[in-house]
This record gives sequence, C-alpha cells and structure tokens, in this order.
Amino acid sequence: MRFVAPDRAEFSRDVLRQPPLAQWLDPWGWLDAMQFPAVDELNRDWSERWRFVAQTPALLADGLHYESRIHERGQIATRADNWHDFFNALVWRRYPLLKAALNRRQIAEIALMGDKQRSRAQCALTHFDEGGVIVVLREAQLLNYWDAHDWTGLFWEARDAWKEGLIRAEVFGHALLEMALVPDKLITGKALVVVEADDGGPEAAIVALAAAIADGRLLNDPQELRALPVSGIPGWHRANGEASFYAAAECFRPLRTGRRYPPPLTLGVVD
Repeated sequence: MRFVAPDRAEFSRDVLRQPPLAQWLDPWGWLDAMQFPAVDELNRDWSERWRFVAQTPALLADGLHYESRIHERGQIATRADNWHDFFNALVWRRYPLLKAALNRRQIAEIALMGDKQRSRAQCALTHFDEGGVIVVLREAQLLNYWDAHDWTGLFWEARDAWKEGLIRAEVFGHALLEMALVPDKLITGKALVVVEADDGGPEAAIVALAAAIADGRLLNDPQELRALPVSGIPGWHRANGEASFYAAAECFRPLRTGRRYPPPLTLGVVD
C-alpha cells in the first residue's frame, strides 16, 4: 500500500520532539511551520551549484531524466507543497556530498542501462536515498548483535552504548523521514555503517561514505544495506522503554536463512 503523508496543517507536532524528526528541525522553522516553504525559499543561504526548482510541465518538457537534470544543470526538480520533496530538499542541504555521490553513480548506471532498465546498483542507490540510515560505531562488537538480528541485544542490552554515543544513527532517507510524521509508526531503514577508532566527528564519516559511494566501493547491490528497525533505538519510539517491545513489535524480524551482511566501512585502527 502506498504511504500517504498526513496533511501539513493537521499533523501531530509531537513527532518533532523525538528522533528522527527532532534531528531535522531547521533554523528557518520550515519543518514546524503550518505551511510548506515556497520552492525558491528552499535555496536560501545554500548552494550556487545546485538549486531547487519547481517541478512544472514546462520543466519536464526538457525530457531529461531527474538525475540527468541534476548532473547537467544542477536543478533539483521539487514538487510544491509535498512532504516527500520537502524532506529531499532538507537532506540535500545537510548532506550535499552524499547526495552528489548518489547522483554521480546514478548517472553512470543510466549510461550503462538506459532509462528503461535498472541495475542492482541503481536499486541499492535508490534504497539508500529513500530509506537510508547512517550509523557510526565506536564499539565494533555491537555488530555481533546486529549480524544476528538480536534486536534485544542491540537496542536493550546495549542501551547505554546508544545513550553514550558509542553507536549513533541519523536517518538520511527522505521517504523514511516522511513516514516518521505518523506518530508511533514502526519504521525500518536501510543502513550503511561506519566504524570509527576515534570520534572524528560526524563529518569524517560522511566524507568517507560519500567517497566510497562515488568510486563504487559501496552500494553495488541492495544486499549491502543492513535492515535497521529505527523504532528500536532508545528514545525513538514511545513504547521502546520496555524490553517486551523488542519481542512483540512486528518490525523486529529474525535474520533470513543464509543472509550475511558485508563488513562495515572502517576509519582508523579498530580492534
């Protein structure tokens, strides 16, 4: 069933008080406002390389693929008064390196596949673009829980690791942010993981991910992406303060037989 976002004027603003949306409150008040900003307004204090432009029949008459228009003209087609495209704009503004890397790879795949067929890499790139989560780890052993889909271990037994920032996550996918508008909705993302030896700050992980995506070391197949029920992250869902949540909620699915996740991207020396 196709997801339908709530009306802008009527959605519960309680969802803005907890992650993931609490991480995306902007200094202009766009997310919390009663109305969407005009498309031109989304360009305020931003880039000269890329611009959000209204997706109109006149724009689409150029016949360009959405990704090609970004690559060739720096124009990001954006529908007015639309949650999906609004969140896409917020992600572009915060993570232009990652977005540009995804665009670069999409363009390369379109050159190989044409406009009608999609490669495994294109599927992986799109999954991350729409539903991606960036996870940074400073305790690599936590991957043992995740590799086994031991959600109680990852989210409950390792609860202090989340609270202390030894594992941290941010939703990158604009479709996932849109789903978070619905209070108490159970949400699962598609994660890429960076393991850091030291806290290099958020920028180091983003730069490394963008480089790995751009040069084809990441996102060549959807199976590279790790399922992450973000509703299980402490404080990200009102019901996850009890261990029973991780045994009952339908988003916590067991590992499929034969499923194996690839190793994470590693920065520095990690024991």
